[in-house]
Amino acid sequence: MADITVRPMTVDDAGRVLAIYQAGLDTGDASFETVAPPWAAFDAGKLADHRFVAVDADEAVLGWVAVSPASARAVYAGVVEHSVYIDPAAQGRGAGRLLLDALIASTEAAGIWTIQSGVFPENTASLTLHQHAGFRIIGTRERVGRHHDRWRDVVLLERRSPAIT
Repeated sequence: MADITVRPMTVDDAGRVLAIYQAGLDTGDASFETVAPPWAAFDAGKLADHRFVAVDADEAVLGWVAVSPASARAVYAGVVEHSVYIDPAAQGRGAGRLLLDALIASTEAAGIWTIQSGVFPENTASLTLHQHAGFRIIGTRERVGRHHDRWRDVVLLERRSPAIT
């Protein structure tokens, strides 16, 4: 992991971020989405202060993490939903954990008390990564949506900040 660092995501990262996103979508086990959105839509849906990329020594983007508000209601201002995607060629090198650690530090500093996500149960690498980063499984939504002509379950994960009470 010494050759991997995390920095804030910028518009200059758009091409790599969306390519990594699409590579994840192409696996069929990353999201109900099938096509990465244009940058303008991606940018508009993510909170600017909590978007990071993992880069190697050459500044090549290896992965990204970003959050969206969980709800527009004021009572949920401290709850976000996140996504984390790693380039298939960079998986297993620790970039995902570094990204989640940066996200946790960023959100806690901003007073966000819950980070949540939904993961397909077949995505065991993501489930393991999240559990090692302090997320807990809170349940499974069974047959919540159809994806590639089959019903899919979604495992709900959350990390409650111990620093924000």
